[in-house]
Amino acid sequence: MATACQEEKSVTKLEADVFETSESGNKLTKRSDFNAPEDATKTTSIVITPEKQYQTITGFGGAFTESSAYLLNKLSKENRDKIIKAYFDKDGANYSLTRTHMNSCDFSLTNYSYTPVADDVNLDHFTIEEDRDDLIPMIKDAMAASQDGFKIFASPWTAAPWMKDNNHWVGGKLLPKYYDTWALFFSKYADAYKAEGIDIWGFTVENEPHGNGNNWESMHFTPEEMTNFVQNHLGPKLEKDGKGDLIILGYDQNRAGLKEWVDVMYKDKASSKYYDGTAIHWYESTYEIFAEDLQYAHNKAPNKYLIETEGCIDDEVPVWKDDAWYWKKEATDWGWKWAKEEDKYLHPKYAPVNRYARDIIGCLNNWVDGWVDWNMVLDKQGGPNWFKNWCIAPVIVDPETDEVYMTPLYYTMVHFSKYIRPGAKIIDVQKTDKDLMVTAAKNPDGSIAVVVFNEGKTEKYFTLTLGDKIKNISINPQAIQTIVLTNQN
Repeated sequence: MATACQEEKSVTKLEADVFETSESGNKLTKRSDFNAPEDATKTTSIVITPEKQYQTITGFGGAFTESSAYLLNKLSKENRDKIIKAYFDKDGANYSLTRTHMNSCDFSLTNYSYTPVADDVNLDHFTIEEDRDDLIPMIKDAMAASQDGFKIFASPWTAAPWMKDNNHWVGGKLLPKYYDTWALFFSKYADAYKAEGIDIWGFTVENEPHGNGNNWESMHFTPEEMTNFVQNHLGPKLEKDGKGDLIILGYDQNRAGLKEWVDVMYKDKASSKYYDGTAIHWYESTYEIFAEDLQYAHNKAPNKYLIETEGCIDDEVPVWKDDAWYWKKEATDWGWKWAKEEDKYLHPKYAPVNRYARDIIGCLNNWVDGWVDWNMVLDKQGGPNWFKNWCIAPVIVDPETDEVYMTPLYYTMVHFSKYIRPGAKIIDVQKTDKDLMVTAAKNPDGSIAVVVFNEGKTEKYFTLTLGDKIKNISINPQAIQTIVLTNQN
């Protein structure tokens, strides 16, 4: 009788909307048809404690790339608008944190720089003309579609070859004589975009400073070199130009290198002064979360941002209009073929949806405050990409037939971006089922979003407890749920 009374109490007092995406076909489907186990001992417990709070959320989103913007321009206006709204409208993903590239990257149509004239030390010939056809219109359309607005940060893959010691798009280092010129580049970029009506929130100093071998655009920094550049050139230049409020995120590569980098970035007050946070990627492993490294980075700089700035299913050509594939352990990443033998365990075959859900929840439970996907839109080949570095995006299009495929990865992103809003606080969660992954956040409006991921092949049953209120919920096999609790102020 006590259990029945508790459930009756929860129905009247705990307002909860449950949205589920599952291998069985749910796509942010609102559920109220919860099953009960025949054996009551199979019900587990999830307890949330809003009073115990952790990091403040900066946002969730994806990247504006030339490839994505180019593809949108190839679609009908109806489908272009559909995709923009799907990502930025309140009724869609409502993205709040986004990224773009400065100069070209692999997801550009070709190599280009905003500084095309060699030895232009004062950047008198600086121009963002290359962005006018595709990138800038996509960003402006997103701004128009977004009721809440979003932050955008920019990342360079490389300086123009003339500024580097190898005079090449790939690899090499920034010549010290151009450190001030390169700092000016960031300031001019912010001005140029502001003139277009686009306010830049901040920068990462360099995409993947370890480089990427003999591949696409890259430029190498050691932790000491980047910190010297930020401390003595970039930070002071932005400050001098009245842009001291622009965010500077250091590092911007895989989590396995975090300890070495944050030890240098946050060595002392002088080295830390202009760094606002640390940017990370997931490519060291899209299966292992590296919780210890994330905890270390947070503890080294507890008042700084810790943002996942790029992640995607890489080294794969998208599977077209086959939702089931995205839930199967068929996908590989670059490390499946290319990692050192001793690192192969970090790169198993693993379902794409599981990679995203597992990683985002793991990040949120280890002090990460923002999570940004890579390309928003790619074609059926996983491009365009001038280096043929094919990847998967949450939305795949066929510009030849004007078709759009919203993959299960899109819905997975929405489970976080729509329901966990900027300014939310990650709150404490305790669970008794080790096979369920759970995170929770309290939003500025007082609502609470609980995200539950069931990677297993069997249905799970749990009681969600908030104070003296209890609600019984079931989650399908291979499913992610967002449970929204309102009126919790």
